Amino acid sequence: MPQPQQHYLVITALGADRPGIVNTITRQVSSCDCNIEDSRLAMLGDEFTFIMLLSGSWNAITLIESTLSQKGAELELLIVMKRTRAHERPPMPATVWVKVDVKDSPHLIERFTDLFDTHQMNIAELASKTHPAEGTNPAQLSIQMTAHSAANTDATIIEQAFYQLCTELNAQGSINVVSNTQHEDN
Repeated sequence: MPQPQQHYLVITALGADRPGIVNTITRQVSSCDCNIEDSRLAMLGDEFTFIMLLSGSWNAITLIESTLSQKGAELELLIVMKRTRAHERPPMPATVWVKVDVKDSPHLIERFTDLFDTHQMNIAELASKTHPAEGTNPAQLSIQMTAHSAANTDATIIEQAFYQLCTELNAQGSINVVSNTQHEDN
């Protein structure tokens, strides 16, 4: 029997953190017969944000769209929803992971995102956290990023550019470039 066409919805919920809030949201998703394909949760100040990619039949997605707004209002959450499609990602021959620790100042994250943009790499994940100053130690910024390249990338070029930027910013950093290509015998 053919599977009914899947529909997709991205939901972002933002609100004050409290016990049970995530369970309440996921219970609402399940009660509408939607499946959570992918999700991220983050605490930002006193707020939490929960991002989900849902899949389901047309009826299930329509049901969650019509009921989640009311549930969000009851929970004092800001809810944003957008229909989307399944995304077949093109092959990504190279993946780069970086970790950076540096004295905090404006524009640092931008400098690292610009590095990847300059090398035609797509940023897939970005996490940053500022650690407050303690005594004589200044505030520190920790950055972790994952990026992918659709082209074959010479690892030494991105590595050299990364370490040059770390040196310029007096940052401690590490980079790991993994080639995902498989060589075919001709």
